[in-house]
This record gives sequence, C-alpha cells and structure tokens, in this order.
Amino acid sequence: MTSFKLFTLFLVSTFFLGCGPLEDFRQFTERDIQAPVFISMGTRSPDTLELQFSEEISQKIDYLYFNPNLDISALDIQNTRLNIQFTNSLEPGYIYKIEISVSDIAGNSLTVLSNFYGYNSNLPDITINEFTCQGSSTNPDKVELKVLSDGNTAGMCIYEGIDTIWKQKKVLPPIDVQKDEYIIIHFKPQGIAEEIDETVSKDTSGGLNSNSNAWDIWVEGGSGLSGNNGTITVFSNPMGILIDGLIYSNRTSASDDKYRGFGSTSTMNKADRLVELEGWAANGDLISPEDAINPEDSTATRSICRNSVFSDTNKAVDWHIVPTSTSSFGEINSNEVYVP
Repeated sequence: MTSFKLFTLFLVSTFFLGCGPLEDFRQFTERDIQAPVFISMGTRSPDTLELQFSEEISQKIDYLYFNPNLDISALDIQNTRLNIQFTNSLEPGYIYKIEISVSDIAGNSLTVLSNFYGYNSNLPDITINEFTCQGSSTNPDKVELKVLSDGNTAGMCIYEGIDTIWKQKKVLPPIDVQKDEYIIIHFKPQGIAEEIDETVSKDTSGGLNSNSNAWDIWVEGGSGLSGNNGTITVFSNPMGILIDGLIYSNRTSASDDKYRGFGSTSTMNKADRLVELEGWAANGDLISPEDAINPEDSTATRSICRNSVFSDTNKAVDWHIVPTSTSSFGEINSNEVYVP
C-alpha cells in the first residue's frame, strides 16, 4: 500500500474514531425557524388599522411605509395583533397601501405588502334585490342593490364570486344614498364614455339600460355573469364583512361525483364560503346545488327577483323569476311568477 493511501486511511480513521461522538445537531432543528404568517388586516375604526399574525410578534417594527403617507400616533402590539393608530381619520373607502416588516420573538422576519381601505362608519344597509345572468346584446347582465337605510357606499365591494375567490369585482364610489333607492351594477358594459359611475346625480350616465331612477355603476372590462352557476356577494369593503350574498345554479347533486354537483372546486368552495359567512343556508350538513336559486327559466328580460315585500331567509324561497319583459330594475319588484 502506498504511503499516500496509508496517510488517507489514517486521517479517515482519526476523524471517525479519534474525535469522539458526533455533536447532536437536533438542538438546531428544534429552534423556531419559521416566519410568522400574515392572517388578516382591516380598519376597525376611522383612525385604526389592525393586522393579525399567526404567532406573537416582536415589539420592534423593522420597517413601516404607507402610500399615501400617513402620520402615526400610536403602535400597539398585543401578542399576535398589531394596531396602528393614525393622527387623522382615514378617508372612507379610499385605497391605501402598506409595506411592513415584522419579526417573531425568535427573530424570523416577514414582510407584508398589501392594500387596505379607509373605514366607512356610515355604511347603508343594502341587499341584492334583482339580477339577470342570461343577458343579451341589448339587455346585458346586471345586479340591482336596494338601499334599506340611509348612508354612504364608499368602499363597498360587489363580487362575482366571494372575497376569497372571485372573477370580477367593483368597489363602489362614495354615494350618499337614501332608504328605498336602487343601485344598478352593470356587469357587461360596452366600454363607452357615456358609462359614467353616478355619484351626484342619477341622470349622469348613458349606456345600455342606464336608469334615471337608480344610481348606475359600471364594472370596467366586465364580461357578464356566469349564466347558470354562480355566486354574487356584497362586502363592506374588499377586505371587510359580508353584507349580502346569493348562490344560483341549475345543476343537481347528481351532476358530478367530484364537486357535490357544483361542477368545479372553485364553485363549490365559493358556496361553502358563503355558508361559512352565514350568507346562505344549506338544508343539509353541506350546501348542494339544490339549495341555490335555479336560474334555468330566466332570460335577459325575465329577471330573478326578491319578493316586493322584503324577506331574507338566505334561501332560494326568497326569490322568483318574473314573466317576460317584467324585470323591474330601478323600481319595486314584480311579484308575478313566470310559468313555463
């Protein structure tokens, strides 16, 4: 055996036999090496923003930036919650941007970049009152909201979908509304200049189906609603609380064996989320397509309406399809029922 091989064997033997037992590295793997998880954020009062994390965060904020700039009067960290109080009240419904870096007690850091909305303390009570999802070229899809109490709509958000899964959304501008007024959300505009969001006068807007008896609001780039299987919801703001919602479907539990009949994971999850938020009621343990409003017989002029005498049981029984040419956007709903 050559001297080089003997020397190499000596080194290997010394390393494994002469240095004693190997150090136990498990102490390093037991350390907290996971960054905190950002859970939620929202304004809880006109001058306070609350952020929630998955674990206790350090009392020292590493970095904090707002656009537009905001003056801070106090920071309060309580375990997993961080409250930021501003010197002045935020503008209701206005979109703000935040970039913040925090660390947990072990020093693991997390950076969050997100939007939030100014708190609106004067939100009206609003319900989804009428909609068409089988629109035509002359009567495109739209949703009517009925105002149940005076207030201002700044920052309210209507989704085709729900807060966690959506296809289209519209954040409402500030409109001083009064009880029994109507807001029409046009989900398939033509993209013409006359389609103006009305905030001061109800006769400002043009475009297909604009209505001088209602506030006309247009979904920029809107492609219309899902024809037979969808969810429509209204939230206090895009990161806020649910105000109203509905599910419609012409499917049954037997339509497929993978998604409880809903046709896709996305549609099923939206329905589950709305039930979780208590915006719709399931007749069984889990919601099924049979629990939804059936839009099968609706058309561009046979709209789907609530009863004129308001009821909201969060069930399909609250809704009916009106006869042809009896849709009533901007007016009291018809109680006539379409008979095939």
